[in-house]
Amino acid sequence: MPDPRSRRGIRHSWTALLTAAAAAVLAGAASATAIGEWVAGAPQRVLALLGFRPDPLTGLIRPPHATTIRLVLAAADGDALDRAIGDFLLERQTPAPGRRVIAVDGKTLRGSRTAGRPVTVLIAAMTHSGQVLAQRQVGGKSNEIPAFAPLLDGIDLTGVVVTADALHPQHDHATYLLERGAHYLAVVKRNHPGLHEKVRGLPWRDIRLDHYERGRGHNHDEIRRLKTATFAHLDYPHARQALQVVRWRRDLGTGMLTIERIYLVTSLPPGAATGSELATWIRGHWRIENQLHHVRDRTFHEDASKIRTRRLPRVMAGLRNLAIGVHRQDGHTNIAAALRRTVRDHLRPLTTLGLA
Repeated sequence: MPDPRSRRGIRHSWTALLTAAAAAVLAGAASATAIGEWVAGAPQRVLALLGFRPDPLTGLIRPPHATTIRLVLAAADGDALDRAIGDFLLERQTPAPGRRVIAVDGKTLRGSRTAGRPVTVLIAAMTHSGQVLAQRQVGGKSNEIPAFAPLLDGIDLTGVVVTADALHPQHDHATYLLERGAHYLAVVKRNHPGLHEKVRGLPWRDIRLDHYERGRGHNHDEIRRLKTATFAHLDYPHARQALQVVRWRRDLGTGMLTIERIYLVTSLPPGAATGSELATWIRGHWRIENQLHHVRDRTFHEDASKIRTRRLPRVMAGLRNLAIGVHRQDGHTNIAAALRRTVRDHLRPLTTLGLA
């Protein structure tokens, strides 16, 4: 991470400031002020482990003021920070059996809009287990499409399955993924009418069922059915199979029944994945809302945040990704509970980051 400050007047090291911010967010700090409060309350031993230098006369470490932390983070390179966080989480991750699956999705930081600057929009690549490997800032929702390839450039995609929502089934994206040695599994909706009508028009009634599951949760019963169809040609690069997912959902309180049909295309050849695996990957992509966006909004109050200083909204989003990813890697499914546990001891976030 490059230090954004000029050389004159530096009292605290860049590494110490950035590490302190990361540790504070791991303990639940949701703003630069909260980070400053966490650092101000840290004992001398913790400040030394973070990398802050003692005063040569008194031997005591004076923690940085919250304003110093805010100004430094606001000047940080968000792209470099997100690359460093992605590399850290990838190196820390225990390899799981089977194919790696990565979801690509965007999020708007609603509290970041100012009178002279549009709202900050981020696009992220996240493993289906909940770790953000890459993130980029884009100018607006319409700009997520050209940001797709640059987002994934720094990730090894060999053998990976990339899942994406309806915004991203673009021909260039499919070609890019195949050139990188990856496969795609993309939702097809009506914003691509030609492709949607062709996939929807397949004889699904005559196609055998590949996967069936029934479950209950969030006050509803649900049945999911998955069918796959192989075709000789489809006007989409390297597409080998089309998929239909039908979901029946009955509300246990009202008894209301809803039926939803979803269509997808994939470059995976027949037999490369079972129906159960495909169903798991499809559901895993939709979980990015719960595993990342919902946690950042509900636990870290991201959408209600009033942080607007320069690059600070982007930097704070990256630090939240780090906290969520690290806690998930450590086996915590309830991030709010993990933050409450971590904040009770200033050494805990340092231990989690491998500093103590």
